[in-house]
Amino acid sequence: MSTEQPGWDEPCFVISIAARMVGLNIQSLRYYERTGLLSPSRSSGNIRLYSPFDIGRLRRIKTLISDMGVNLAGAEVILRLTDRLAEMEALVASLGAEVEVMRARLQEEAGGTPSTGRADRGIL
Repeated sequence: MSTEQPGWDEPCFVISIAARMVGLNIQSLRYYERTGLLSPSRSSGNIRLYSPFDIGRLRRIKTLISDMGVNLAGAEVILRLTDRLAEMEALVASLGAEVEVMRARLQEEAGGTPSTGRADRGIL
């Protein structure tokens, strides 16, 4: 799950409100959950609770199916690939930060003078 901003994944909307927010019927939300496109949280009373992240995902599903003519299976594939792409982008950013830390350590160990090696050419 993504955390674009604080509280982004905090469940706070019951199914009727979530359905109204995205312009879908309650049965559609239940169906999307059964097919695995969506995984709302559950309260202690087993009530479905949707987060702002879930609402955004519902809007993407609705756009894919209603506006773009993608069938449910296609929407599932697109959403899974989009999720995987976001994971890979986060991994690349994390690895890039690690490379920068290592580059700084190497420069520090070399006496702070830039070397003429691969790192200076942006290859490291």
